[in-house]
Amino acid sequence: MMKRVDHVAIVVRNIETALEFYRDVLGIEPSGIQTMPSESVRIAFLPMGGPDGSTLELIEPIDDTSGVARFLAKRGEGLHHICLEVDNLDEELHRLRERGAAVLDTTPRQAAEGRAIFLHPRGTHGVLLELVERGEE
Repeated sequence: MMKRVDHVAIVVRNIETALEFYRDVLGIEPSGIQTMPSESVRIAFLPMGGPDGSTLELIEPIDDTSGVARFLAKRGEGLHHICLEVDNLDEELHRLRERGAAVLDTTPRQAAEGRAIFLHPRGTHGVLLELVERGEE
């Protein structure tokens, strides 16, 4: 079952430059910046709405070979994906595959927030969707 919008991810060329707008202009303080070598990205987390709120994530590629780097080169900065939180990722993956959804992952991958899968934009009306089962906080 889909619970809520967990985060909206925005691909940027440089996190520090992007924070000049999101932090300094909008006033959204990052809770941290994390490097995910497995995905070749750095992520700045900008929480909004308190403990049960959603997060903006600024994603910066750390090399030119990652999927995020290719996305940035092709489309430029902007919306990368929307993430929905689920209770049980394994059940959702099974249910989606049974219904013929264009799932990009055959098994969940490790994400910054827990375990995740992605759905291809061709099956979601043009939006890359991530489903995440949050790990223990």
